[in-house]
Amino acid sequence: MRMKKGRADLQALLFLLPFLAVYGLFTIWPMLKGVEMTFYKWTLIRKMSYIGWDNYREVLQDREVWEALWHSAIFVVFTTPTMIVLSITLALIANRKSVLQKFYRSIFFIPSVLSVAVASYLGLFVFQPYTGLVNSVLHLFGILPEGSELFWLTETALAWVAISVLTLWWTVGFNFILHLSAIQEIPEEIYEAARLDGANDRQMFWKITLPYLAPITRTITMLQIIASFKVFMQIYIITGGGPLDKTRPIIQLIYQTGFKKNDLGYAATMSYLLFVILLILSVLQYWLNNRKGADVR
Repeated sequence: MRMKKGRADLQALLFLLPFLAVYGLFTIWPMLKGVEMTFYKWTLIRKMSYIGWDNYREVLQDREVWEALWHSAIFVVFTTPTMIVLSITLALIANRKSVLQKFYRSIFFIPSVLSVAVASYLGLFVFQPYTGLVNSVLHLFGILPEGSELFWLTETALAWVAISVLTLWWTVGFNFILHLSAIQEIPEEIYEAARLDGANDRQMFWKITLPYLAPITRTITMLQIIASFKVFMQIYIITGGGPLDKTRPIIQLIYQTGFKKNDLGYAATMSYLLFVILLILSVLQYWLNNRKGADVR
């Protein structure tokens, strides 16, 4: 019996070896190399000088790093709750029996197939002053007086609104599909029983739909927080991090430090600071999920 189990374990290990080799080569080895870089003054031409913990001491005292982290956190706070509400709302609309059901499902998902470059350049067109679609619509309905313009991309508060709206429009499709799938998994018998008991639509939403969506919503929330902390390309294309670096996120600062200031070691140190923050958030989310699961049991 013991020999059979040992043979099965050996066969399983042999099947796993190709995956482990690829994972180790393309994931674990680059991570270890990245840790090594944080202890060096390391340039693009691989000019290296060992500096010990200096990068870590400097990154903790660097005002630009904390400002960029704050900008990333602002983006997370702006987009994550809105994304969850928007995703659930669109899923409920697309799940209702209607002749437009297929149209809704297509139109809500289509933006998510665009590349970040295409979505960002669409955003540039839409939010431009004088010729942009948003200002033109505001003029058309008299919300914005003739002769005045809103500078969406060069005023800090408006730039955050433009970046957040564009990102929500572009990325909501994926989360919408997840919520729609979860809604379709809710047994119809539960709703029928609730109707027989006299429950209205609002009561069924709060007492049945939302509790059933809670597990997938917690997962989407965590994925959204991680994705939002890694925001970069749309901000880089739309505002370049401006005005005056007021919308520059941490990933853009890492890119500029590594590839424009030619300091890969310091850029790697900032990357690992972000990694630690995301790891703490992930562990916290995992702990909360387990705690809620234990409460349910």
